[in-house]
Amino acid sequence: MTAPYYQDDYVTLYHGDCLELTDLWTGADVLVTDPPYGMAYRQSDLNKSPALAPIANDETTEARDAALSAWGDGPAVVFGTWRTKKPVGVKNVLVWDKGNSLGMGVASGIATPWGLSHEEVYILGKWPPLLPGGRVRQGGVPSRVPSVLRITNPNNASHERIKEHPTPKPVPLMERLIERCPPGVIADPFAGAGATLVAAKALGRKVIGIELEARYCEIIAKRCSQDVLDIFGGAA
Repeated sequence: MTAPYYQDDYVTLYHGDCLELTDLWTGADVLVTDPPYGMAYRQSDLNKSPALAPIANDETTEARDAALSAWGDGPAVVFGTWRTKKPVGVKNVLVWDKGNSLGMGVASGIATPWGLSHEEVYILGKWPPLLPGGRVRQGGVPSRVPSVLRITNPNNASHERIKEHPTPKPVPLMERLIERCPPGVIADPFAGAGATLVAAKALGRKVIGIELEARYCEIIAKRCSQDVLDIFGGAA
């Protein structure tokens, strides 16, 4: 039996390959994850920052697609990009507007005047129906919200950004997504630096994370051990 790398009242984190540990996370209720999606991403200052290694299994979409196949048809929130193949069965596409964060504006080898300042978030699987009328949920929370989420992504120079991970996600963004998810346990089989886990814990949700890289497991454990106080400044 695989022992957790870290565990508290809300978070259970395992170190390993999610495709070899499917029995540990596929029984959750909701999938929220930022998987490798075939970008073969390389941090621009990789030589200056040796700790920023390339993202594991990011040469193709195989790891993402295998994990989604193992997950099945449960509700899922999955990060991606229009520059690579979308997962099968996308039901809706959200846009994360990164605010003042601008990429290099290069797509398919062609430079353009527009920076790449957004990412896509795919909604997959079967979701529970809205309340009758489809207007509000309990507590007066609207059941539908706009599909564009504007949350600033701290740049590389910001003290709010985790420098040890090449593609961290802001915790406020993950909280916004999790708030709209059905109740139950959340799974993140590509935990990275722990954005999903930190956000879930802050919202009082139980969450199971799997992370292949030991150095990222260490970051997640340190963050989650601080309860809801994020010692890394709110980025993930």
